[in-house]
Amino acid sequence: MLEISELRKRFAGGPDAPGGKVALDGITFAVRPGEMFGFVGANGAGKTTTMRIVMGVLQPDGGSVHWQGKAVEYADRRRFGYMPEERGLYQKMRVAEQIEYFGRLHGMDAAAARKACDDLLERLGLTERRGDAVEALSLGNQQRVQLAVALVHDPEVLVLDEPFSGLDPIAVDALATALQERCRGGVPVIFSSHQLELVERLCDSVGIVSAGRMVASGTVGDLRAAEARTLRVVVRDPLPGWADGLPGEVTVTGDRHVLLASEGDDQEILRRAMKAGHVEHFGTEQPSLTEIFKEAVA
Repeated sequence: MLEISELRKRFAGGPDAPGGKVALDGITFAVRPGEMFGFVGANGAGKTTTMRIVMGVLQPDGGSVHWQGKAVEYADRRRFGYMPEERGLYQKMRVAEQIEYFGRLHGMDAAAARKACDDLLERLGLTERRGDAVEALSLGNQQRVQLAVALVHDPEVLVLDEPFSGLDPIAVDALATALQERCRGGVPVIFSSHQLELVERLCDSVGIVSAGRMVASGTVGDLRAAEARTLRVVVRDPLPGWADGLPGEVTVTGDRHVLLASEGDDQEILRRAMKAGHVEHFGTEQPSLTEIFKEAVA
């Protein structure tokens, strides 16, 4: 298990911030083997700083990072896969040559690096581009190469900063499938993203960070269950004033009235709706991750 405990980090200030900036203020979470953890927050919330500390790019002012029960060291991080926010590809180097090169940097011999490269090119749909220079690729294909670089040495942990940024749906699916395969093999995966619908679809657990603090964390199901459910009623062509006195708000789209209510007697609401017109939908809905995020950081 990868454990991040009470991470703290302050950056030195400048003329506009003489006291410095608190980037992390006690960030704590854990990612279990085979778990995909979505790390979400606004720009500047502390996601990238946390990932850089996990990878040893930055040193924390306090707190710790443990892997398999002991403090993470350089040798451990060599077995991690990292996709930084600032992409680190050599633009003039050919695709296959680059992936093999990074495999060798992680200690693989030439034959193992070449085989791993060939497997990843096929899995990520890059076989036909193996001889192209990186600079000739689309953004989506460059992202695939960057992921291949992070995966080539069969890492024990994956730490990915905005891996899906700017990708089309086909590229998103290719990357998501590759990550899910690693998870099924027992690899803990952390990735940050502003695409909350994608996080909700892929992740087992989520951490929401705001101003350097973890303001909510847990499984998507647990986070949803902690929020109030909303009753949604859709009535087609109802009688005027049918919802007067009922809790909630009504919106009108064409001949359909939609009532959203977080309280009240649901049976009474249903009776009123059935008397008023044709009820097309009646049921409770849990909040989306986007709604939970907005509430958590408000």
